[in-house]
Amino acid sequence: MPTTTTRTTKNKITEKLEELASRGERALVCYVVAGYPDIKTSQEVIDALVAGGADIIEIGIPFSDPIADGPTIQAASGYALEKGITPEKALQLARAVRKKHPGLPLLAMTYSNILVRAGFQKFMIKSKDCGIDGFILPDMPVEEADAYSETASKLGLSTVFLVSPNTPQERLKKILGSTSGLVYLVSVYGITGARKSFEDYTLNAVKSVKQAAAGSKVLVAVGFGISTPAHAKFMIAAGADAVIVGSAIIDRITKSQNSKKRMLQDLHHFARSMKWTCKKQ
Repeated sequence: MPTTTTRTTKNKITEKLEELASRGERALVCYVVAGYPDIKTSQEVIDALVAGGADIIEIGIPFSDPIADGPTIQAASGYALEKGITPEKALQLARAVRKKHPGLPLLAMTYSNILVRAGFQKFMIKSKDCGIDGFILPDMPVEEADAYSETASKLGLSTVFLVSPNTPQERLKKILGSTSGLVYLVSVYGITGARKSFEDYTLNAVKSVKQAAAGSKVLVAVGFGISTPAHAKFMIAAGADAVIVGSAIIDRITKSQNSKKRMLQDLHHFARSMKWTCKKQ
């Protein structure tokens, strides 16, 4: 059976969340695909996002069958794989980022098969050594996560589980009991991708998960489709402790590949506008 008491892993992620909470700020989590369009640019993109105010960086380790990702991220992951990105190279990117940004919380987002293939414990130890502070595995069901959660706990790594607007309350409680630091609320039904607006059910879902997490140390991060400061404001008003931005960042990289300088400036300004919303109450 999965654990029923909330894990309290202490690492750069939880420390950053506590620091932001003490100032009344929400966290801005920015996602990049490792190796898109290349490793060097990935590192420069992260630098630009951090300079713009990103609090946590989520490094996507490309996988051949990314079931939770929409077309934007799927295309970027596919491109990176074609160019030779591997989990090992993605972890070396994390190592380089850690060296440049010693206090920056880093999440690895990938799929369970990557860890299974390398060996869960071996891969997680290697990840921690490279500077990773936690994992998001969209295809890891909480009912099968005992070994994963136990290994993560021993290593001081956060386990960020996903919930959706239609997750039953009983299962939500199990997930909240197995996650650490953040629970990832998928804001909409379906896959990732930038959206123009959100439905009332998203608002209700944020409130519901926030209420269920009350009394625990688990904070609520909302992702999927968030691409503007107005979207971030909507989620924060509903009670979100963090907003996760992914496809909107990849879109900007794709559109400006011919001018890296313009791309990095755009990403910096975008992160700054999103972080301003996370600060402003």
